Amino acid sequence: MFRWVQNIRFSLRMMRHNPGFALMVILIMALGIGANTAIFSVVHAVLLKPLPFRDVDRVIQVWHTPPQTSFPGMTRFSVSAGNFLDWQRQNHVFEKMTFYSGAQFDVTGEGKPEAVVASRVSPEFFPVLGVQPIHGRLFQPSGQATGSGFQNEREVVLSYRFWQKHYGADPEVVGRTINLDEDPYTIVGVMGAAMTKPGFAQMWVPQILTPAEAAVRGEHHFLVAARLKPGVTVEQAQAEMNTISERLAQAYPEDDKGWGAVLNPMREETVGEIRPALLMMLGAVGFVLLIACANVANLVLARTFARRKEIAIRTAMGATRLRVIRQLLTETVLLSLCGGALGLLAAHFGIELLLKYFADRLPQTTGIGLSGPVLAFTFGVAVVTGVLSGMIPAIAMTRGDVNEGLKQGLGRTDATSGGSKTRSALVAVEVALSLVLLAGAGLMIRSLYKLQEINPGFDEHNVLTMEVQINKRMFADATAEAQFFNQLQERTGAIPGVESVGAIDNLPLTGGSNQPVAVEGQPAMAMSEQPEVSVRVVTPGYFRTMRIPLLTGRDVSASDGADAGQVVVISESMAKKFWPKGDAVGHHLKLSFYPDKERTVVGVVGDVKQLGLDNSAGVATLYWPLAQIEGAPQGGWMSRPATLVVRTASNPRTVATAVTNAVHQLNKDMPVDNVLTLEEFVGDTLTQHSFNMQLLAVFGGLALVLCTAGIYSVLAYSVRRGMKEIGLRMAFGATKQDIFRNIIVRGLKPTILGIAVGLAASFALSRLVRSMIYGVSERDLTTLLTVTSVLVIVSLVASVVPALRATKVSPLAVIREE
Repeated sequence: MFRWVQNIRFSLRMMRHNPGFALMVILIMALGIGANTAIFSVVHAVLLKPLPFRDVDRVIQVWHTPPQTSFPGMTRFSVSAGNFLDWQRQNHVFEKMTFYSGAQFDVTGEGKPEAVVASRVSPEFFPVLGVQPIHGRLFQPSGQATGSGFQNEREVVLSYRFWQKHYGADPEVVGRTINLDEDPYTIVGVMGAAMTKPGFAQMWVPQILTPAEAAVRGEHHFLVAARLKPGVTVEQAQAEMNTISERLAQAYPEDDKGWGAVLNPMREETVGEIRPALLMMLGAVGFVLLIACANVANLVLARTFARRKEIAIRTAMGATRLRVIRQLLTETVLLSLCGGALGLLAAHFGIELLLKYFADRLPQTTGIGLSGPVLAFTFGVAVVTGVLSGMIPAIAMTRGDVNEGLKQGLGRTDATSGGSKTRSALVAVEVALSLVLLAGAGLMIRSLYKLQEINPGFDEHNVLTMEVQINKRMFADATAEAQFFNQLQERTGAIPGVESVGAIDNLPLTGGSNQPVAVEGQPAMAMSEQPEVSVRVVTPGYFRTMRIPLLTGRDVSASDGADAGQVVVISESMAKKFWPKGDAVGHHLKLSFYPDKERTVVGVVGDVKQLGLDNSAGVATLYWPLAQIEGAPQGGWMSRPATLVVRTASNPRTVATAVTNAVHQLNKDMPVDNVLTLEEFVGDTLTQHSFNMQLLAVFGGLALVLCTAGIYSVLAYSVRRGMKEIGLRMAFGATKQDIFRNIIVRGLKPTILGIAVGLAASFALSRLVRSMIYGVSERDLTTLLTVTSVLVIVSLVASVVPALRATKVSPLAVIREE
């Protein structure tokens, strides 16, 4: 113990005597360790930290698997009410099962009306997840097999973020009333910050099914979760669900033929999509840390060789090799711990930036910060980094000849000594690691650029979008809702600068509802086997506003009302799918959920990207006039919220206030949300690609800075130690151009070696980014050539200053010194 204390005291004295060197090492360590701490805090909170569910390994998400004849390539689908109830009754592997769905409410009675997204849940929802509120209680089941299943259907449990935002985290909120779609609900509980299931929910309300709704099998609107019984494995549960699915397909072939079930653990469900990106980021910052280690090792190596005589004297006086290595490692570990402490400060600000710009791209932000496990990680990384950075210099220094060390300072020229090969090898490692990082960042940038180049099928320039939230009581039927939008479009169209106006239920790129169709001339088949198409509800003016080209036929018009002939407009992909050899206009089809009415195809429009820019396949889409939409298949009027699209002659933001006022002039209680330009909306659909690209670009840039510093430090040290050799060469006839060229070549040699190793590593690791890029090969030649060129240029730039300094050596001064 005493020796360790001695080592630490001696290390502190060395730091005090060489503050410039110590500060440089600490800053480099702080960059590497801080970046790793920031990313690890996210990885820990999202991937490693336990979910807030009791016995989370027993919580399962259950999905339908659709028939591939209707949904080619789709592996998961939502669940129908009838099938869920059969699953619940027939299974023997689940302790409990629950179903839930999304809902939207207008919160009124407390200032400006606001639309909130909620989740309707069955009585088993919270027990399945195994969560408890931080205030109040959960819903109370009725204990009856029939009816709603709740003792009180007008209760609501608030999410933590809604409670904080709207009630200032007031614990006395329990028992108060909140108006949802003008209905009074009693607040009975508040969930903790970690409860974010489903992710869109700002509150939870009871899921009420009428007997007619409970019998529906053809419509899939619900999500399902379940809790395994103790001792039951996922594989056993999957086998039983397969058996139940086969049984239902035989009992209800019209609806269930070809439909199955698939189970997914809740942790995988929550973090599965972002796990590859986060692990890639953790690997990227790991590369940055290795580059920092190599850089520090170079600095320590140079500093240690300057102390060669001191170490030789200590060895001659009896210090063992292990004792010297321990002392040198103590110094680097102490510097690394100081860098880790400074890195924590950098990580704190880094985490704030991550949450500021990327919080909406993370499934879980609770717990992201400098927690105990993160601090332990930082300490461990600092120690390991110190050991890695000091090990190579320590071994190199204690391996040399003591007599040679004792001769240091006796006027010997030492240009080729001093571990030049070791330092060059470390630079090559830095270059190789930098190339891998820069290649990954380059692929992400190229991928994002390719996505932005894709024609989405509409013109996103000069278009304003806003969601107009409609509750179930605003309109009695489709005609009333269509009249509202007709009036709104007239008022909006009269605003100066507005060119055209339209509306749709779901904007492109976001998906939407699908329905099976029965097409004229096609063989009759069960609904479960019928092909499905995307169905969108539009108003007149939508295609013109979005500049979606009309290929044949006509657009929907104001004359397509409830009493007129039923019409649809279809996409080019749908026309080619069902009428490949002729014009689709004039043909007929039926929406299978509404089989009583035959609809005529009156127009064909161009394809648009319905499922995202990175989905290259055209989606068969049917556009349904708003004035002709019907109630839900099980009965009752089902209003459709809509997104207003407004094309302007210039910046669409200039008319945002006027359009919002037009909505409130027609209905002062109608909430207007998500006011965005269409360009902003399209950009938001690329958030995951942008997230990957931006972080990799930051780490690649940091690696490039460290790599440049490494090349410069090696050459500067080499020139400084080789002044005598350079002077003598110039005295024997070498020109300044020869000296300059020689130094440049010295800088390029480790760079070329590092590029060769980095290219090999990039090829080996290329499959890791394959699923994260679009429109570009993971071994894209353009990207690799660009990155290679950048590294060569950086090496040349880093070599210029030492090379110029070498040309200024005076041969006469060197000769006099000798």
